[in-house]
Amino acid sequence: QVQLVESGGGLVQAGGSLRLSCAASRRTFSTYNMGWFRQAPGKEREFVAAISWSSSSTYYYADSVKGRFTIFRDNAKNAVYLQMNSLKPEDTAVYYCAASKGVLGLRVGSSYDYWGQGTQVTVSS
Repeated sequence: QVQLVESGGGLVQAGGSLRLSCAASRRTFSTYNMGWFRQAPGKEREFVAAISWSSSSTYYYADSVKGRFTIFRDNAKNAVYLQMNSLKPEDTAVYYCAASKGVLGLRVGSSYDYWGQGTQVTVSS
């Protein structure tokens, strides 16, 4: 079992920045691929970003956040982060981090084995 706890959400004006954190409970965190997803009210959950477990990490981003969001991890702290810059009102959602042992389909939610409880991000116009 891996427990994931997100933090760092909040209310920010358009154009602002937030950094989300996700702390993992397990020391084998470094062997998990990690992803961030989000779900806005009335919409389906969507992929935001993912990072592979390997030392030479591979990064994946949704087109809607590419160039504005950065995912990175600190295996020594069992944590993954999502730096969000140039935020837009359409980024408003509950953001979830997730962990996957698989190597394929990191853009797909069903590929992930563990999920956090989510943190709310609200961007005002």
